[in-house]
Amino acid sequence: MLVSRQKQDSGGVHRPENRIAGHFKKYHQLWLLALPGIILTLMFAYIPMSGLVIIFKDYNYRDGIFGSPWVGFKNFEFFFANFSKAWRATRNTILLNLCYTVFGTAMAVMLAVMFNEIRHKKYLKATQSLSIMPYFISWVVAGGILRALLNYDGGAINNLLVTLGFDKVDFYNDPKYWRIILTLCNIWKGAGYNGIIYFSTIAGFDTSLYESAQVDGANLWQRIRYITIPLLKPTIIIMFLLSIGKIMSGDLTMMMSITNLSSMLLETTDIIDTYVYRSVIGMGDFVMGSAVGLYQSMFGFALVLFSNWLVGKFDKEYRLF
Repeated sequence: MLVSRQKQDSGGVHRPENRIAGHFKKYHQLWLLALPGIILTLMFAYIPMSGLVIIFKDYNYRDGIFGSPWVGFKNFEFFFANFSKAWRATRNTILLNLCYTVFGTAMAVMLAVMFNEIRHKKYLKATQSLSIMPYFISWVVAGGILRALLNYDGGAINNLLVTLGFDKVDFYNDPKYWRIILTLCNIWKGAGYNGIIYFSTIAGFDTSLYESAQVDGANLWQRIRYITIPLLKPTIIIMFLLSIGKIMSGDLTMMMSITNLSSMLLETTDIIDTYVYRSVIGMGDFVMGSAVGLYQSMFGFALVLFSNWLVGKFDKEYRLF
């Protein structure tokens, strides 16, 4: 028995360290290929997490991050001190991101299906280039374009309304329009980019499925409904799960450029990032801003885990992990 156990140990059949070594020996080329990405992720994503200790300290420059005295959760108090404003910011952040995700995904999938039905290659390249162009336009420029459209005096939309016999609308002083406006702006900027991602997935589908369906008499809508959308569903679910992790985060640059952080619009446009900027960052207290950033990240991480679990209840193949 002792001899056989020594043979097992020497043969590496049951020792986990030998299995790990065998795995790296078998896939060493793939690990070398992934090594730069692993190093960059460790350097810029995991190692900086040690700095999160600053959130629980009364930071001062003399003692540094690790020498400053502990204060527990005191740096979180400012965010929840005015609960009504904190709740408003949290509610607006979630609602706007849900609108961005749902309607943005629908528009991106629609564009991808349209791209797939274009047979002329030059026309396809032209439409893809035009659709992705807004993605590379800064929010500052987009804000200028929007002001030219929505301005009360001389704005293109108000001039059109007056021409048609309607009253002008003071968009920049009425918050009720801005959830729709911000959603449309987000779709305008990102739908083309995401549409090309979905189109690249569609391009990998087996064309014989479409040919067989066409022979069986399926029209264009039926081919899209029963072939394209079901095959595209795993990609849609993965993209949705990834976006759920950012549901508590907002684009501060977008809000500053589009709304100018107008106090008249805060009822529907004040998100967590703008609330923190107005309350903390503007005064130079970055520790409290970091505390809210941790709150957003932990909440988003919990949502990703929950969404992944929920998807696994319906179909385990669609889970991220």
